[in-house]
Amino acid sequence: MQVNESIENYLEMILILQKTKGYVRSVDIATELGVTRPSVSHAMKLLRENNYIVMDSSGLIKLTETGAEIAERMYERHGMLAKFLMSLGVDEETALIDACKIEHDISDKSFEAICRYIQNK
Repeated sequence: MQVNESIENYLEMILILQKTKGYVRSVDIATELGVTRPSVSHAMKLLRENNYIVMDSSGLIKLTETGAEIAERMYERHGMLAKFLMSLGVDEETALIDACKIEHDISDKSFEAICRYIQNK
């Protein structure tokens, strides 16, 4: 399965919800991403079929090792890009929104350069 922006967003949101709530349900994902429950159900089916998540009998969602790797990478990118934008004077709200857009398309090479810049600042 090609990992596209939508899949990355779902995996990252699962990780964020795990960190903040300690558990993840489909309804929580729908609320946070502003999408319908049927959309989340379809996405969860695809994520299960591709071994990115598992769901227990009560419907709680957990990332697999593969899913967690992708989610952690996106989470790191989001945070670092937001920090970079804020260092340029962008307000936090705008930086977080823009970082979400950039994180999916930026090359590893450019991201690594931004990380070096932030770390040396």
